[in-house]
Amino acid sequence: MDVPAEADPAYRRRVIDDELDVLLADLPAISLDGAKGVGKTATALQRAATVFSLDDPDVLEIVSADPSRLAKGPTPVLVDEWQKYPPSWDVVRRSVDTTPGPGRFILTGSASPKSPGTHSGAGRIVGLRMRPLTLPERGVSAPTVSLATLLTGSRPAIEGESPLDLEAYVDQITRGGYPGIQAAGARAQRAGMRAYAERIVDQDFPEAGLAIRNPALLHRWLTAFAAATATVASFEVIRDAATSGSGDKPSRSATVPYQDTLQRIWISDPLPAWTPGSNHLRRLAHSPKHHLADPALAVALTGLSVDALIDGRAPDHAVPRDGTFLGALFESLMALQLRVFAQAAEAAVYHLRTERGEREVDFIVVGQDRKVVAVEVKLSRTVGDHDTRHLRWLADQLGDRLADSVVITTGPQAYRRKDGIAVVPAALLGP
Repeated sequence: MDVPAEADPAYRRRVIDDELDVLLADLPAISLDGAKGVGKTATALQRAATVFSLDDPDVLEIVSADPSRLAKGPTPVLVDEWQKYPPSWDVVRRSVDTTPGPGRFILTGSASPKSPGTHSGAGRIVGLRMRPLTLPERGVSAPTVSLATLLTGSRPAIEGESPLDLEAYVDQITRGGYPGIQAAGARAQRAGMRAYAERIVDQDFPEAGLAIRNPALLHRWLTAFAAATATVASFEVIRDAATSGSGDKPSRSATVPYQDTLQRIWISDPLPAWTPGSNHLRRLAHSPKHHLADPALAVALTGLSVDALIDGRAPDHAVPRDGTFLGALFESLMALQLRVFAQAAEAAVYHLRTERGEREVDFIVVGQDRKVVAVEVKLSRTVGDHDTRHLRWLADQLGDRLADSVVITTGPQAYRRKDGIAVVPAALLGP
């Protein structure tokens, strides 16, 4: 057990910090969930008075011998990497049942349990998803457009000038949002992301309980899955891309555990399809879009350089898609940003696609009052009428339920078009 004297003065606040402060004031226990390296421990340490780091073998041995220690000491008590000792979850749950005061525990975890039902903390332990750094959190931009304000339907003025150009966005896509490698030089950063990707196969999958008999096949499948970023490619399409040229293809039952494990360790972050049940929108596709926790992981797995991405090259093991792979990565970066900002606003993010693919809207953000902000993402500096056609179609379908429509670009200026659609450079969007 470690008792920190005070929070780290060098810590840079995250979007999730405000949410965490509000919830800890009323709830007894919060579980910060997310992939390794996204900054869960650093954020939790800003509040913790008592720390149990269960990835430390000495601490783990002591806690295993006397689990009741977890419920002792000044609060909040941080149980870091709780999945290293799954009974810790039940210790916290029982302690909260006995003494249900607010702000007692923070748990952090890099993997969900195999059998979530056996660790139910419903009503006692509230999960909070933590994702990699957004562009504002990396300090590369100052937002001028608030997603929460867009959700109100007030149609705010859209203004601001972005300091980022296409090359800067590509740099941010390849650099990623993991705090531990933000300050690294370009080469060190690339090496760090490659090592992170390799660790998924070598360490994270086995630690999650999935024995890997053919690591080379898993690596090819991961590469194909990364190449399927921002698509709704089926398991069969991804499998075939991973085993191109091979007559011996694994069965679906052999590859489905790969996807399940990726979600359990918070590396896969699928974007669900929007199914509102409206009579005007009955014929919608139901498949989720594939996204990894950070598009930088997709870059590391596919091995493409910045120049290759800008030149429009496709990765090996590519799956069919409309547009370039760089466009898909830019969309994935926006998926990361929108979900962080939407969570802060108690909103949810989906994608919309009709069954035959005639209409598609990249993101549907649904607020608490069911109001919708529709978002298209364009890897371009300018926006024409052709780029907004699906947004205009959706406006006709939703009527007053549509709070706002937005096109996110790589351009320099934020503004509203004459048709009312907001044009927002990616760097200027914030919570």
